[in-house]
Amino acid sequence: MLTHRLFRAVERLSRLDDPTDKAVRAIRRAVGGTAVERALRGTWLGHPVHPLLILAPIGAYTCAAVADFAFGDRETAHRFTGVGLLATPPAVVTGLVELSTLTDAPSRRVGLVHAAANAVASTCFLAAYVTGRRKWSVLGLAAVGAGGALGGHLSYALGAGVGREPVEGAPEVETSPTGNLPG
Repeated sequence: MLTHRLFRAVERLSRLDDPTDKAVRAIRRAVGGTAVERALRGTWLGHPVHPLLILAPIGAYTCAAVADFAFGDRETAHRFTGVGLLATPPAVVTGLVELSTLTDAPSRRVGLVHAAANAVASTCFLAAYVTGRRKWSVLGLAAVGAGGALGGHLSYALGAGVGREPVEGAPEVETSPTGNLPG
């Protein structure tokens, strides 16, 4: 399948290792080991906060496209785009903190391309907001789709964010993929 080949190609992009390592070191210097990092990672929740926060910008951008293209309501589309732009920074910050926790090279590479795709999306939606031109929204949605697909691959195929520390007071759960199988 083409998407799997594309994901695997991103995993093998070793030339991304140096920029990714630099980004991870900078993030760790800024928040590593602090209460801020634990809060941004969702330690208090028992799982990453990032997947929760991405819903707002993705939803707002999608609603903007529906308002604009399906209903021809450019003003509502403009407002939804603004909401998406306001909701993006918290998703970015939590995503960067999550990136800094990845230890294997393929996950880091996919994480960096995921971040880059979403940066392109945000830039396109900012251009759509400022100029009112529809082409930027279309390009932004395409970039959001690519970023989301990479984020899904990162989580589901590569296991990023899996095996989190337990929530205080919660029952312990077996995290081994075969630990709950009989025999």
